[in-house]
Amino acid sequence: MGKGVKAAVIGSVFAVMVGGAGYGAYNVVSALNGDGGSSGTSVKTGPPSKDEIKKTSADFFAAWSRGNGTKAATYTNDAVSAEPVLTSFGTTAHIKGVKITPGAASGATVPYTVSATVSYDGKSEPLSYKSRLTVVRGKTTGRALVDWQPSVVHPQLQKGDTLVTGEAANPPIEAVDRNGVALTKDKYPSLGPILDELRAKYGDRAGGTPGIELSIHHAAEGTADTSLLTLVKGKAGKLRTTLSASAQAAAETAVKKYAESSVVAVKPSTGEVLAVANHRDDGFNAAFLGRLAPGSTMKIISAATLIDNGITTMNGPAPCPNEAVWQSQTFHNLAKMPPNEKATLADSFARSCNTAFVKYADSVKVDSLTQEAENRFGLGRDNWKTGIPSFDGSVPASGGPDTAANLIGQGQVQMSPLNMASVTATAMTGRFRQPIIVSPDLDDREIATAQGLSASTVAQLRAMMNRTATSGTAAGVMAGLGPDFGAKTGSAEVDGQSKSNSWFTGYRGDIAAAAMTQDGGHGIDAAGPIVAAVLRTGG
Repeated sequence: MGKGVKAAVIGSVFAVMVGGAGYGAYNVVSALNGDGGSSGTSVKTGPPSKDEIKKTSADFFAAWSRGNGTKAATYTNDAVSAEPVLTSFGTTAHIKGVKITPGAASGATVPYTVSATVSYDGKSEPLSYKSRLTVVRGKTTGRALVDWQPSVVHPQLQKGDTLVTGEAANPPIEAVDRNGVALTKDKYPSLGPILDELRAKYGDRAGGTPGIELSIHHAAEGTADTSLLTLVKGKAGKLRTTLSASAQAAAETAVKKYAESSVVAVKPSTGEVLAVANHRDDGFNAAFLGRLAPGSTMKIISAATLIDNGITTMNGPAPCPNEAVWQSQTFHNLAKMPPNEKATLADSFARSCNTAFVKYADSVKVDSLTQEAENRFGLGRDNWKTGIPSFDGSVPASGGPDTAANLIGQGQVQMSPLNMASVTATAMTGRFRQPIIVSPDLDDREIATAQGLSASTVAQLRAMMNRTATSGTAAGVMAGLGPDFGAKTGSAEVDGQSKSNSWFTGYRGDIAAAAMTQDGGHGIDAAGPIVAAVLRTGG
């Protein structure tokens, strides 16, 4: 159905509604949304039966495999959205000879394998992949319908994405690590989206020529195409990255053990990214682009703020009561942490005492933490140019209870593992070196700068992080990595989650790393083992 036809139908619906036949108008609108309409008779309710699930999925598969996207869309609960995606399968994607083989249903969910041929300009290649759909009850008709998601057509499709076969948007690249070792999606799966971004930005500069490919063109602005199948190989240009194959392999293995995990490792002496890995189903590079509260790993910046503003020192007072109240909000420590009214900053840092930092909320200005983060750690200015899209962190000048909450990495503070790896690198060297994954010499991009930290502040932060790794909250996972090492644990509570997000950052020699695991619990439960595994490689 063309756009003009749809407009005409919608126009007639409007006319009917004006004419007073609202019931008839409702039927047409509902039909456009794939959920039919009610004829006044009673409709079925409750979950679809096994027979309904089998028939609906079979009818949907039959229409789809015949290339009738319009018909297939009528078996979904959102025909308007489904029709163009299903139709494009055989048009812009040039996918023919489709065979869909369903597997055994699990409840209302049906897995299946799609086998087909992609043909373009006299070239053909076989295509095969697996996906799944779920059959639901139509809200207005009671019909059993396929619950429409773009992933029904291909597991990597998201809302607004399109499948396209033709000359690739960019030449392919042969990405290599700092030592010339090849980096491929097959060997390092979580590098897939990152290699796509590198190709989109540097494919032309690397000197290659594009081939013919089946790709996903993503709707999200600034997101590189995802290549699914190559019909005609282009000429790949070599692109050297800052990554380390050994560190990358360790990172890939480590994140596989914990769902929704991300990790980044950097070389503090240069800012070069050594490893970046994600364990996610959505392909999102949360390691670089995540925006989540970092929990107590933020206390590295908070401690630096207290030291640099002359409020206390590592050996100065930072009492740790059971609770602390700031502007009517009560803050607590982790369960079973005994109070220590005589604690120093180093004591409270190593134990990750929240109340010690909250008690200093009345000693800092609303923007003290913000200024420290921006001016000394290079965060929150939206000016990092790593070589691929990245988030620079956010530490807003928040008043009220958030002044205290920000000090313990809650409130309005947002970070990514990349940001926290950079924070650790700055803390241990005193210099902010903006992380990079490709040399700025390749494209003459301007790298962000910041003031950095004094030698005295660095000495205190390193001593506190070393104590945390030796005998504090990080000791359990950092054992055996010393003596030139340090760490900070963190856990961030998130509304709607039963468990907190697990955060951990640490350094060993000339490598700093940070990890985050959503719903991972305490810092040492998930993120800690990931970071420790990467640090053991030594870069």
